[in-house]
Amino acid sequence: MVFYLPESIESATTLDELTPRQIVTELDKYVVGQTKAKRCVAVALRNRMRRQKLSEELAEEILPKNIIMIGPTGIGKTEIARRLARLTNSPFLKVEASRFTEVGYVGRDVESMVRDLVEISIDMVREEKIDEVAEKAEQNAEERILDLLLPPPSRHEKPSGDDKDKGAAAGAENFQRTREKLRAQLREGRLDERQVELDVRERSFPAFEIVSSQGIEEMDINIKDILPGLFGQRTKKRRMRVAEAMEYLSQEEENRLIDMDQVTRTAVQRAEQSGIIFIDEIDKIAGRERGHGPDVSREGVQRDILPIVEGTTVNTRYGMVRTDHILFIAAGAFHVSKPSDLIPELQGRFPIRVELDTLSVEDFIRILKEPKSALVKQYMALLETEGIKLSFTDDALEAIARLAAVVNEQTENIGARRLHTIVEKLLDEISFEGPDLKKKTVRIDAAYVEKQLADIVKNQDLSRYIL
Repeated sequence: MVFYLPESIESATTLDELTPRQIVTELDKYVVGQTKAKRCVAVALRNRMRRQKLSEELAEEILPKNIIMIGPTGIGKTEIARRLARLTNSPFLKVEASRFTEVGYVGRDVESMVRDLVEISIDMVREEKIDEVAEKAEQNAEERILDLLLPPPSRHEKPSGDDKDKGAAAGAENFQRTREKLRAQLREGRLDERQVELDVRERSFPAFEIVSSQGIEEMDINIKDILPGLFGQRTKKRRMRVAEAMEYLSQEEENRLIDMDQVTRTAVQRAEQSGIIFIDEIDKIAGRERGHGPDVSREGVQRDILPIVEGTTVNTRYGMVRTDHILFIAAGAFHVSKPSDLIPELQGRFPIRVELDTLSVEDFIRILKEPKSALVKQYMALLETEGIKLSFTDDALEAIARLAAVVNEQTENIGARRLHTIVEKLLDEISFEGPDLKKKTVRIDAAYVEKQLADIVKNQDLSRYIL
């Protein structure tokens, strides 16, 4: 299996050519610091690529080295995993361990995480296939629109003769010339408002929720699939604008050109071989049974998650899916509990543990400035849509970073998420008054930051609610 990378990586075309150092460099564009965690996921990714080069017999024996990330909220655990998946175009699912409960209790079955991963993989592969056939689908849709606007001349069998043959040839030539004129007008958008009549498929029956012995699972049961002879493919006439008809027919042609059986096979294989499941808040289920209260189900949930991480076969609507080679990345703050509070069997399935660093003032400054989608860049782009040129001085960014660090120390430490609350409060007035501002150039400096936020930060009770 060859993994193709997004276009953002110009130096490498496939994952085979991407070294762990290059993976860390790519992650640095989006996540500040946390080098140890980046190195761990880079090595895990490289090992996955190395495994693909081994013989099938040996590759089957090599299991992924799952990772536990330890650290408070808002320091980049989820973002590292998410960016890693995007980098390799791998199916990625984030779940919270606390959403699951022990089998027999009300709650989601742990196997649903694998089903959800397969659904994500199906969508990814289908989108890739759509991109491949999009041009052909648009051409087909264009031909169908032209047939509606200018129906082909009916061909009745008549006695042949030289004059009639010449007349037919001239008629066909005129028809083709008119059709090409219409095609040019269609491509220029001059026919977008014209009305056409289409046969539109009626919507299928709604899905049902099935209660099974494994818990409550959402399974789409389509009555038309169960009883194909009873329900035909019903259509109805509908008038619509040419622009709408073009979009509808393009989608219809895309669905017709895509082989969903092939999509399913590819997607299931991709989920099995390159899927990543990120289990957040795993510390919430760490703990042994004490015989009372919610703790009764904690160890039960761990034991239910264990076979999924260990390697099992899960029944999905697309067939059986093996979890042996899915990469699991778990994360938790572990303020109250610690990784050793997990049951030994589950601990053994997460051999790599990495502790993420608490963010400093310098890290906050870098987070505001360096990443491709840095927070200040987002706000500058948003306000630019109103014609407002927003700029931040270096001392303003330092002031914001210091305030974030102070508030995190005085209240709950929510890491880089504190920057969102502070910048939102800082720019509240500009965002509200933006469309009405006469002066369209706004410069944010340290004095402006102090003016807007100093009172809130000094008043700890107020900052506890606002920041």
